[in-house]
Amino acid sequence: MTASVSQPKQNMPTVPESDAGMLLGEQLVNAGLISAEELSVALGKQKDKNARLGEVLVELGFIEDTELMPFLERRLQTKGVRLRDGMVDPEIVNKIPRVVAESLIALPLFQVHGTLTVAMTEPRNLQQRDELARITGLRIRPVFGLQMDIIRMIERCYRDDFSVDAVTADLEDGAIELSADPIDMNLGDISAIAEGSPIINLVNYIIVTAVKQGASDIHIEQGERKSNVRLRIDGQLHEILSPRQEFHPAIVSRIKVMARMDIAEHRVAMDGRLTVVVDGRKIDLRVSTLPTVAGENVVMRLLDRQSVSFDLGRLGMADDTLESMKVMLRKPHGLILVTGPTGSGKSTTLYSSLELVKSVHNKIITVENPVEYQLEMINQVQADSGSLMSFAGALRAILRQDPDIIMVGEIRDQETAEVAIQAALTGHLVLSTLHTNDSAAAVTRLKDMGIAEYKISAALVGVLAQRLVRLVCPHCRTSYFPTAEILDSLQYTGNRKRAFEHGEGCTSCHDTGHSGRLGVYELLNVNGKMRELIASNVGVEVLRRAHKENGGRTLLDDGIRLAEEGKTSLEEVARVAFID
Repeated sequence: MTASVSQPKQNMPTVPESDAGMLLGEQLVNAGLISAEELSVALGKQKDKNARLGEVLVELGFIEDTELMPFLERRLQTKGVRLRDGMVDPEIVNKIPRVVAESLIALPLFQVHGTLTVAMTEPRNLQQRDELARITGLRIRPVFGLQMDIIRMIERCYRDDFSVDAVTADLEDGAIELSADPIDMNLGDISAIAEGSPIINLVNYIIVTAVKQGASDIHIEQGERKSNVRLRIDGQLHEILSPRQEFHPAIVSRIKVMARMDIAEHRVAMDGRLTVVVDGRKIDLRVSTLPTVAGENVVMRLLDRQSVSFDLGRLGMADDTLESMKVMLRKPHGLILVTGPTGSGKSTTLYSSLELVKSVHNKIITVENPVEYQLEMINQVQADSGSLMSFAGALRAILRQDPDIIMVGEIRDQETAEVAIQAALTGHLVLSTLHTNDSAAAVTRLKDMGIAEYKISAALVGVLAQRLVRLVCPHCRTSYFPTAEILDSLQYTGNRKRAFEHGEGCTSCHDTGHSGRLGVYELLNVNGKMRELIASNVGVEVLRRAHKENGGRTLLDDGIRLAEEGKTSLEEVARVAFID
């Protein structure tokens, strides 16, 4: 279970350095958040109640806790948290007995590996932290919480029924809404369970949490004793919830109802799609179910058009790589391939490329399975596994529509490859993807599909291989000196005495030290020399060597570039870069 610790925002007050030595009340008056009269009233109330000034100000309604928190964080030099339902993991509450929680006014929030994050009124009290560490056997990471919030949540969280409802009770009715009209159909008994408010709230909570945490996928899996709900954030899975086992069929059924899938079928894999609105943002979700021996698993991919920028210049390419890519996209015909494993950002690169070249003078048609994002001024065709609208069949139909630029979601077989190559040779610019380890291997892959070397040589303009590396978390960034072992494994030839950047791990990054992702790229430019090598049927090693001799940057080189710029860590580069 994770929680969002408050961070300064543009519309939230910041504490001037010059105010650091002032009393809290004086700081708030200087910032214009309370008046001198309100401070006087609060001080009188504080004396009567023997309470903290900040708590009294919030209780009197003179200031919002969101406005107060940055000032308290600065004074305590500790991150603050606004406690509410849905932030506490029910599985870890009892790691601190209730009597201790009430005595210390401390509430466990969530556990990441061996570290327990605890909301405390006195986060700098080392004696209390040592006591909590002794009781739990875990490292304690304190965050600051208002006393009245902690007391309220202790009463809530130590009840016997604190479970699924506890993480959904704070959702407002309008937190999430289906964009489409509901379906009128007889869904049977399981539907009645799925339509119950706790299940609706639970599914809503899962989706809202995924959207707010920037997840790309939601995984809901049936375990032996409970369900597991995990979010894929920056390419890594994080568990957020473990509902009781008996809830799992109802959760799956609720999602099927939303996605207009057959609720009565449990024995075959199914695909569906739905659109929801979360906090005014329209989110598309692709739903996939898979029957397993334990029960049906669900994976939902989140497609948030507002959070995706299809701008080739913002994907992290080096300046020379970006310029070379733009030159290739200006060519009137030829084949440009983007390669990499699933989830490496290939589709984003293709969409960004189309955004760059689209105009009223070009007719652009795509064939995709599925169509992830709908783009203006671009004709998009949905392919399927049927013979009439396969990639190859759709591509043949597209060629009769007089296109200038064609984008094929993926070249999967010889038939599609043949049609794409033929289109590139007959005056069309064709963009597509392949699954290969690096750029040179794309040539070998096309040969394996049965494409003649001379056709590949004539049609291919360039191959862009890519991966996504996680960025160093800005909240726990620190400098370090990597070991000789990691430098040797990366074949690092730069200054070995220089410092690099990495993250120590914090609540903002789920204790990973990383937040956000950026691409690393390897662009193979198929020029005259490279065309001769391809046509002469040389091996992949010869192509790789020629690419480097021609000044080309490898995935590893580009990853090291980002590490030297302090954007990622060397360990992250080693995790994703293709190394011979």
